[in-house]
Amino acid sequence: MTTNHAITSRIQQATEVDVDLCYQCGKCTAGCVLADDMEFSSSYLIRLLQTNKEENYNKVLKSNTIWLCLNCENCIGRCPKEVDIPRLMDYLRAESIKRKCVSPKAKPILSFHKSFLNSIRNTGKLNEINLIAEFKLRTMRLWQDVKLVPSMLAKGKLKFLPEKVKNRKNIIRIFNRTIKNSK
Repeated sequence: MTTNHAITSRIQQATEVDVDLCYQCGKCTAGCVLADDMEFSSSYLIRLLQTNKEENYNKVLKSNTIWLCLNCENCIGRCPKEVDIPRLMDYLRAESIKRKCVSPKAKPILSFHKSFLNSIRNTGKLNEINLIAEFKLRTMRLWQDVKLVPSMLAKGKLKFLPEKVKNRKNIIRIFNRTIKNSK
């Protein structure tokens, strides 16, 4: 009997992460600060992928788990086989976006992600005012945290005018190359 390894092979080809190395010790989950908030623990997510079943792969892509991962690397630091879960999560998030199956619970996280990248793309540096404004417009959470603004302005934590890097062409080139490579 032969086993179809299409999913794990595709993942390994794209990320160089071999999920089949995982033997379910659970050390990644034990070290994850957000494990209690995730639909699936990291070790269970790996197990779902190891089954090479399309329905399990789709379940992972539609989960909130891939969006909650902080990429803190506690998991890979604890893994005896050094399975790079943060790299895997990056890939799964990109696949989730590509397949248009992002979890509704993750929409604010994706909105923040897009707003953050747009801020960097436009100036080469993070501009908090632009980031916050775009995030608020994307999520329609217009009045959330508005009471914090005066004290942040008084402390110089928010700058209205964005700082820009000298050669923005390099930033644009990086973004364009990344977009081209992800297709």
